[in-house]
Amino acid sequence: MSEAPAPSGSDVLIIEQAEQLKALGHPLRLRVLEMLGGEGQEPLTNRELANRLGVDPGHLHFHVKMLLRAGLIERTEGGKGREKPYRAVASTVRVSPQMLGSELTSDLQAAMLDDVQRAFAMREEGRFRSAQITARVTTEQAVELITGLVERAQEIEDIELDPVVITAFLHPPVPRAEEPS
Repeated sequence: MSEAPAPSGSDVLIIEQAEQLKALGHPLRLRVLEMLGGEGQEPLTNRELANRLGVDPGHLHFHVKMLLRAGLIERTEGGKGREKPYRAVASTVRVSPQMLGSELTSDLQAAMLDDVQRAFAMREEGRFRSAQITARVTTEQAVELITGLVERAQEIEDIELDPVVITAFLHPPVPRAEEPS
């Protein structure tokens, strides 16, 4: 894929390509995209991103390049020397239903689980909620439920509010380890 970015200024970027989905499959890249995609967020250089994220700039450069090649971020004007600023091509990124149903989502799912674990560990009182239900429905019906949740969230979204991450997983029940007698 070329480094030609999607048009900037979009509110929503729909992930429809495998390379874009793969680029989202690492927790550090998700954090970079989040930092660059915030409403009113100024473009940041690799070094600025590394400082804010507390990582080595050389290590981060690989991840920034992957996001750039996937068309999720773009270079902006300005910067000094080799330090070029970047910004997200959209303030919101969503994965298309076709891509969610593909086998390519394992890295993204692992990164999502990592995000959930980090948020739980840093939870503020009243800001982390979870729910789990075991239901006797078909896989298709469960996917419809998740799709309905996403559509409803899009309907009521208010860009004036701070973002909240809503993560939904669909999986078969996992057998519990037997307790010792």
